Amino acid sequence: MLKLQIPKNRMKELIGHLRNDFELAQLERGWEYVHKGLVTEAELKHGVEVHALVRGAKAFEVILDLDQYGKSECSCSEGPSCEHMAALVFWLYASFARPELLLQQLKQAIRVKSRQQRQSGAKAAEKRQDRLDPPTAEQMPGQWQKFFEQQFYGFSLSQQHSIELFHSAAKEKLTPYGNEWEPALRTLYALQMLLFIMRKIEQFYQEMRSSYLSYYIETGCKTVGRLCQEELLRLVPELDVRKLTRDYAAQWKETLAMIESMALSGKESPLSWPTVYRSVWWQMQDQPKWLKAEHERVRRLLETPDLMPRRRDALVMAAAHFAVIEGDDEEARAQMERLTKREAKDFFLYLHHCYEREAWDRMLAWLRWLLPVVQRAQQEELRQFCHYWMEAVQQQDDDREWIEVMVALLPRTYSFYTSYLMKTSRYRAWIDLQLASHISPQNLYSVDLHTVEKHDATLVLPLYHQAVERTIAEKNRTAYAAAGRMLKKLESLYKKLQRQKAWDDYIYRLATKHSRLRALQEELKRGKWVP
Repeated sequence: MLKLQIPKNRMKELIGHLRNDFELAQLERGWEYVHKGLVTEAELKHGVEVHALVRGAKAFEVILDLDQYGKSECSCSEGPSCEHMAALVFWLYASFARPELLLQQLKQAIRVKSRQQRQSGAKAAEKRQDRLDPPTAEQMPGQWQKFFEQQFYGFSLSQQHSIELFHSAAKEKLTPYGNEWEPALRTLYALQMLLFIMRKIEQFYQEMRSSYLSYYIETGCKTVGRLCQEELLRLVPELDVRKLTRDYAAQWKETLAMIESMALSGKESPLSWPTVYRSVWWQMQDQPKWLKAEHERVRRLLETPDLMPRRRDALVMAAAHFAVIEGDDEEARAQMERLTKREAKDFFLYLHHCYEREAWDRMLAWLRWLLPVVQRAQQEELRQFCHYWMEAVQQQDDDREWIEVMVALLPRTYSFYTSYLMKTSRYRAWIDLQLASHISPQNLYSVDLHTVEKHDATLVLPLYHQAVERTIAEKNRTAYAAAGRMLKKLESLYKKLQRQKAWDDYIYRLATKHSRLRALQEELKRGKWVP
């Protein structure tokens, strides 16, 4: 009977939506439509959309988007989850098993869910009776964190409740409580608020990894995580460490302990907790007693036998950072050679620190050490690496080293290298790069081509010759037309250079070489290059 069967994993996702987004009455009516044979004209369109008609009192058109369920729709007026949509899902399920059995399973699941919601509602009512008072300046950060947790108790992620929504809601709701505190404590409160948001991001990330929304959640967690980390790195320099260690030592010590527990655990996370740890301790460089105690504690942890690789790497990174704080980068890099896995993003903290202080020689030493790591880095990390090196190269006597780095990292550095060559008026090298990369002049900025042509028109000739040959090799009329346009440009260049004979020789040899390509010969005749 059925002529349409979707992949099993898509079917599981649809069943999840039936369980989570539909009322029991809607599911029962949807099954009745299938049972009475009222689902008709079902077909798969565009590879990811199932279209069908569900005929009740009226005929309604249902569209199920298998790729992005949120885009699914029905022509009825009941909203995004209706009995007609449920009917189409039951109809699709019939190619796997009996829809009535699925209905029974869903009924049971919905009853259990309803019972759990009633129980959680009762617990939530109890919790509301035990509401904590708003944070005060006299409390410890742990109490602030408990209050934060209570304010967002029961918040869960879904298509309607994104991680971005949680981030904005948390900042809007929690920020005002510390606004009237004295500056040092107010900044500490802001740090604690960011730590709470980051911990919740990590929690959501772990909880939703097996969900059908896992990719959506993971992407959101990483995006918002980067945003929080950038906010935190801007906030850390504002910390009045001297006042915190003197007047609020207990609160500050508890804050450091929270950061350490996250950063030195070595567990997988969408956040870079080691970067948070190192940036905070860097602010403690005027507190030698605190630094010495923490450094010794990290060294003792490193001596623990049978450390897991990720935890060991986190501890090695932390221990090496104390050498960086003391200004001994060479010793720090020597220690970091022990890392099981080095990632470029873990070291941009040092590059940015050097950039802010215009410590160009120090930055170059880190850049050279990072070069092997960057070769396998993600494109965004490579982009940051190139920007830092471009800043450093401007302070050098020459840029030969920078050029060698860009060439070594080709083709990934093409955009940086081509831009730099144009900026420094290295037009011959720029042309050589386009030729080696097989870039057509049609894909280059016209202003760049015009600049090179104005400097020396002979330089662009090989670029057009190569592009013409590569275009003709595609052997279709569209390509021949494109070749014709480039030949017109070539002709004008040869005339500009007063090399008419060379042009005549070239066009004769081109026509002879491709004499069997009739469509190309027509294009050459149209350009009046052959009789």
